[in-house]
Amino acid sequence: MIRVLIADDQGMVRTGFTVFLSAQPDIQVVGEAADGREAIERAAELAPDVVLMDVRMPVMDGLEATRRLLASGARSKVLILTTFDLDDYVYEALRAGASGFLLKDASAAQLAEAVRVVAAGDALIAPAITRRLIHEFAKLPRPRASSPADSRLGELTDRETEVLTLIAQALSNQEIADKLVLAEQTVKTHVGRVLMKLGLRDRAQAIVYAYETGLVRPGE
Repeated sequence: MIRVLIADDQGMVRTGFTVFLSAQPDIQVVGEAADGREAIERAAELAPDVVLMDVRMPVMDGLEATRRLLASGARSKVLILTTFDLDDYVYEALRAGASGFLLKDASAAQLAEAVRVVAAGDALIAPAITRRLIHEFAKLPRPRASSPADSRLGELTDRETEVLTLIAQALSNQEIADKLVLAEQTVKTHVGRVLMKLGLRDRAQAIVYAYETGLVRPGE
């Protein structure tokens, strides 16, 4: 059972999400929060598997709440929900440690699937959002050649580096398997080793890491 906390300042939105998600056989809504600060408090109390986090909330916005929640060592995954499809939100949400980004106009079925994907440890980044994210990375200066992050890359095997490069293109395990002519389970094993060696939470962090270390550059 996937335990979910819903953080949104609009009561009707929280109620709608709660009603739909509670009807799913594998999802349980364990609590709600009306602002970012309350979301942090409720998450500490309830230890949900996934926090559905709105961006624009009073007291503390969803991005700051995500930063503080994950910096505290919480094991919850954060799925950012917003009506605003803006570049800086996408980039800052992932930099804050969010595992996914979903617009509120997504269908109910897409919302439930998003919760499942994020709970399983995968990144939820739609192709259109990935394009905007890469555009943001293109603005970054090239990293210095001997940064601590770069040194960790040296711990990866050639195959693991190849897999990380494809993760950075937001490919799924099956897509990576097809591209490298490997079994999907083999790719899953490689992905797990990449995350472990680099000390990353999930695929979303792996995407950010690959671009910020210069392993992958936009347009290459």
